[in-house]
Amino acid sequence: MAQVHTGVEEVDLLVVGGGKGGKTLAMDIARGGGRVAMVERGMIGGTCINVACIPTKSLVTSARLLDSLSRAEQVGIRTGEAVADLALLRAHKEGVVDGMVDLNHRQFIDSGMDFILGTARFTGERTVRVELNDGGSRILRGKDVVINTGTTPAMPDLPGLAEAEPLTSETLLSLDRLPEHLIVIGGGYVGLEFAHMFAAFGSRVTVLHRGDRVLPREDPDVSKVLTGFLGEAGVDLRKGVKPIGVSRGPAGVTVDLGDRGEVTGTDVLVAVGREPVTRDLDLDAAGVRTDARGFVEVDDRLAATAPHTWAVGDVAGSPQFTHVSLDDYRIVKANIAGGDRRTSERLVPWNLFTTPELARVGMTETEARAAGYDVRIARMPVAAIPRARTLRDTRGVWKAVVDRAGERILGVSLIGPDASEVLTVVQTAMLAGAPYTLLRDSIIAHPTMAEGLNMLFNAWTD
Repeated sequence: MAQVHTGVEEVDLLVVGGGKGGKTLAMDIARGGGRVAMVERGMIGGTCINVACIPTKSLVTSARLLDSLSRAEQVGIRTGEAVADLALLRAHKEGVVDGMVDLNHRQFIDSGMDFILGTARFTGERTVRVELNDGGSRILRGKDVVINTGTTPAMPDLPGLAEAEPLTSETLLSLDRLPEHLIVIGGGYVGLEFAHMFAAFGSRVTVLHRGDRVLPREDPDVSKVLTGFLGEAGVDLRKGVKPIGVSRGPAGVTVDLGDRGEVTGTDVLVAVGREPVTRDLDLDAAGVRTDARGFVEVDDRLAATAPHTWAVGDVAGSPQFTHVSLDDYRIVKANIAGGDRRTSERLVPWNLFTTPELARVGMTETEARAAGYDVRIARMPVAAIPRARTLRDTRGVWKAVVDRAGERILGVSLIGPDASEVLTVVQTAMLAGAPYTLLRDSIIAHPTMAEGLNMLFNAWTD
């Protein structure tokens, strides 16, 4: 039965969109006794849980297990042929996702918030009309409003692409078969994670990348190492190519590369970035401006252009990581309460979950030199770490950038097993403003991957 509500319902906090930053803030304020309403179109728990971090990293776990099994005899274990089973992969992925969705739903209800499934449009400052999923509508106005609608995969304006029924990072997770030959348009971190994953599952994979090297924000030596590992995994990486058209025929999907020829596969994945979900919000009615790409304009306090209106997560133009959205929550919570917390004060780590993985925080060598630092560079093969040898996985390189004058760590790039776990140790030292000698001289348990930090900060190349 459709819900009937008359008049404007007033709340302390109105959150539009249920992603990480918004849902955490909503639950927090509600548990503290505030009147909170959160509107979500239907993806309970947000993009990360449903179609991004959680399902993809669940499948990364499967791909890494296949990689480990391929090296089982090196550690004294004989196994039969290990193959990816799509039904089991989907059951694994959906089991993880369903469990987290259910947990989030229970947490929403238990917090005391008013959790509303529906589509919101702004009708004025801090006011939305919500068309409810089960019929009817409601009008809500918040003392403070947080826009948290996230992003969706971008689709380039490429002739024939729409008719070729391309996959995105979201629809690929629901395939009913493993692609025989997957063409990936885009050599960013999303495209590379899927490329490496499906290569492990047994698909032929071709990556089409416009640039002359993948991950152009990384130092050239780091990109080169990662490119080598992609090749070893069987990924056909084609750099410096620009698709000019796509067509689907009896042989499959063909991507036209102009004077660079063409490539034909069974499926094509488009991974060229994401675009904000703001088009249908009627933000003009709320006095909220967006930039040329549609992201909500915010200052470094995450305040939008209308009073008592904020934006968090991807839609605010923040780095597109769930851990950044969580920090957006901390910033907005403090600022709603009268504080002055800012995005300019944070140190953001990121991880690429290929096998081996890349973990980075702070400046690259290129960025540090451009900023005027006199730097020292430390570089060490992962094979030097005893724990890597016990794992029989010595692939990778660790690199650190240090300010020569102050001995502060400016950044690290770690490629190798468990690199994302080790990264937090370095990030903590950087946040504390500690000199690199703290990690060089710390007593770190042996044998662990983190022990490699003792060695890294003695491995100077200049």
